[in-house]
Amino acid sequence: MKLLMIVLNQVEKLDELLEEFISADIHGATIINSTGMVSELAKHIENYPIFGSLRFMVDLNRAESKTIFMVLKEEKVEQAKDIVRKTVGDLSKPNTAVIFTMPILSAEGIEI
Repeated sequence: MKLLMIVLNQVEKLDELLEEFISADIHGATIINSTGMVSELAKHIENYPIFGSLRFMVDLNRAESKTIFMVLKEEKVEQAKDIVRKTVGDLSKPNTAVIFTMPILSAEGIEI
């Protein structure tokens, strides 16, 4: 089992992403609102003059991101990552998404 984490900056793509997961029989995602460290610092830029250039690297109009996490069987992980790439686009571009996985050694209360 793996924990797949997705930090979705393009929050307008959330519904489309979830629909694609359902179509691929990928279920059980939990979604929370999140804010990145740079975005949070940029809100208070006048307090940190050394970080003045942050405003040029951050979409200050985006209030938050969505963090999606789900426990998946090993064989579903690459399929889920492909869905994210297809829905969001090139993840090497800024303000798209970040995805990563972590191994799960044990889990209770979930059915995968």
